[in-house]
Amino acid sequence: MFRDEIRQEVHDRLREHDLNAVADKLTTGVFSEAACRANVKIGTCPLNIVNLVWLGIAAAWRKTESFATILTVTLKLLQDQEHFGQSQFGKELRRKQRSAKRRGSKKRKKHDPRGQDPTQVSEEAFVKARRHMPLRFWVALILLLGERFEAEHGEHMRYRGFRLLAIDGTSIALPESKALRTFYGTANNGSGKHTPQARVVMLQSPLTRLPIAYELQPLKVGEVTMARQLASRLRKDDLVLLDSGYCSYGLLCDIQQRGAFFCIRMQRKLNLRTCRLLRTRRDRLVRWTPKDSRGRWRREGLPRSLDLRLIEYRVPGYRTIKLLTNMLSPRRLSYADFTRLTTMPTVGERLLSGLYHQRWQIEISHPDYASSERLYRGGWAA
Repeated sequence: MFRDEIRQEVHDRLREHDLNAVADKLTTGVFSEAACRANVKIGTCPLNIVNLVWLGIAAAWRKTESFATILTVTLKLLQDQEHFGQSQFGKELRRKQRSAKRRGSKKRKKHDPRGQDPTQVSEEAFVKARRHMPLRFWVALILLLGERFEAEHGEHMRYRGFRLLAIDGTSIALPESKALRTFYGTANNGSGKHTPQARVVMLQSPLTRLPIAYELQPLKVGEVTMARQLASRLRKDDLVLLDSGYCSYGLLCDIQQRGAFFCIRMQRKLNLRTCRLLRTRRDRLVRWTPKDSRGRWRREGLPRSLDLRLIEYRVPGYRTIKLLTNMLSPRRLSYADFTRLTTMPTVGERLLSGLYHQRWQIEISHPDYASSERLYRGGWAA
């Protein structure tokens, strides 16, 4: 059975620190900037969007704990932060606590999140507030955290000087809803279950498994179309790893026109003409001139052909692998950089995977959507 040793090691180290492991990342400044980007107000009540984020993280982290335990631990963690007392929410919280003590034990409605103590909320109140959690705030927060990570630890996202990225997509199950079914579409499988589903394509850093951006669209929208939308997020000297299903002339041209590079596995036959051998016939420059009988690429103003590099190698016991890339210089990325997985290490030496095999990280990094749906239905997280 496959076991991701790196993920397990990181998970175990995070478990040692519990929620404190991310407390220094989810600061007041980060939440404020994310709220500004999403154009939402944080608020000062106990169920404001900041506390909802923490409650969602705590619930996903402590899947076996009761709501009361999660709520107590999360609120205590918030109040233990160094600058909590000076924050707007901290000051408002103390004012309301003093006001509640003066009023005494005045009864309130069951679903009123305030109660006698504004730090005490019911599970029902949390579920109601969670439904109004703006999705755009979550997205802004995730992208902001990614930007800050890259600014601080950008070297961990790079391979031979390139910012290594990967694009891949999947479909996700959605809660049963007529509105979701109408907008996103439904699955069509042999079992006859036609549940609402959406298509998501993600741009990720495979070396850190950090999401950079994503597109969420109805099922009728193809993954290549969504990948072309994500191509606008690329920068000069980015290197994108692509599955063979993304072998679209338009997408590859989009990447090249951004000053970025790609590496894609070739499985179907293409109209390639050999221009020059670089190392052997297994590493050569080729020219791809696609058939454009409908004039699609011509109407988009794309070049008539692309000069590419074709790399072939074979992992023992498997079929020959063919890679296409617009990284034409073997000095910047050698044949060995692509094929290192096939070399035989000496005793005690760790075998390093080749460049394209880093793409597998995005395959095992897609969220556990079954778990996400369970949390959604349980009312823990948006």
